[in-house]
Amino acid sequence: MEIGVVGKPNVGKSTFFRASTLGRAEIAGYPFTTVEANRGVAFVRVPEPAAELGVEPNPRNSFTAGGYRFVPVEMIDVAGLVPRAHEGRGLGNRFLDDLRQAGALIHVVDASGGTDEEGNPLKPGEHDPREDVRFLEEEIELWFFGIFKRNWEKLARRVQLAGESFERLFQELFAGLGVREAHVKEALREAGLSPEKPAQWSDEELFAFTRSLRRRAKPIVVAANKVDIPAAEENVRRLRDEFTHARIIPTSAMAELMLRELAQAGAISYIPGEGSFEILSTGSLSARQKKALEIIKKKVLERYGSTGVQQAINVAVLEVLGKIVVFPVEDEHRYCDGEGNVLPDAFLLDRGATPRDLAYRIHTEIGENFIAAIDARTKRKIASDAPLKHLDIVKIVTRK
Repeated sequence: MEIGVVGKPNVGKSTFFRASTLGRAEIAGYPFTTVEANRGVAFVRVPEPAAELGVEPNPRNSFTAGGYRFVPVEMIDVAGLVPRAHEGRGLGNRFLDDLRQAGALIHVVDASGGTDEEGNPLKPGEHDPREDVRFLEEEIELWFFGIFKRNWEKLARRVQLAGESFERLFQELFAGLGVREAHVKEALREAGLSPEKPAQWSDEELFAFTRSLRRRAKPIVVAANKVDIPAAEENVRRLRDEFTHARIIPTSAMAELMLRELAQAGAISYIPGEGSFEILSTGSLSARQKKALEIIKKKVLERYGSTGVQQAINVAVLEVLGKIVVFPVEDEHRYCDGEGNVLPDAFLLDRGATPRDLAYRIHTEIGENFIAAIDARTKRKIASDAPLKHLDIVKIVTRK
């Protein structure tokens, strides 16, 4: 699973990516800085169960800080999107192809209104960021429609002549877009369409169906960026008033990037997602950095509670995609693996995942030899088909 970072050029998209991953995405104030997609690892923040259990964790595939576990998730920062990208304008074809495997999209919007529809700089307040949300949703929905339209005759023929299940066939043909059978059923219901005779659907009906499908297969979280600029505050309210179906998160990617880089350098103490920081070494900060930290504190953290970057990632993964975090262990009494590492791994799973699903996620061989599972907190057996809960700690029992 990947999280796609999307948006028009010059809105802080690559800054958001770097702040999330501390990766090396080129940053500059002109359109199409990002040409090739940047890939990195971001992290979902959840409570660290070791604190509750009174043990010291030894994370391997994740890390712990400030009482939280940070669990990895892949992130991709793609080329900036401009109007008519679905027709190939700008870097549209490359942009859209890069998003095929993204489970959810974080749309970075210049909430200050300081960039036009092409990503060229304007004075703050001269552009309405609501137009950017409208156009990006429309571009992705037209892209979806175009893909399905090209394959519709083939699908309709197999459904109506060969009697194949519309939902199952649709999922089979378009699994590369992250489409699931459940998405198809929900979209059919919302669009009020019957799957028995898809050849008789009009283009308007097909578009209504694919638009509903996009909202399920590629849900969008809006990161209303550059909230440190005064014009952004009113625009955030406008975005929330109009797009009631979306999650709008006030964000300052530049603030988050600076805080993380200074924390990495040892100049400040900062936990991603927190609403404060502590200066550890004033001597290591320049006058410009001290001034910037004052602005971040007053205009971002005190006003919005955080920079919004970590919140956007958490909302996309845990709320919009409905993922849960589960900790597998080999010893349910000491909460450790076979080498004594305490709570070494944390995995993101689909909501509704079972112990058997977890076993296969750890390793195919473990899944094939699965016998049972034990809740490490209660020491009770978990049914193999019972849905796991968020932050469960689970021992998998296998055939020797």
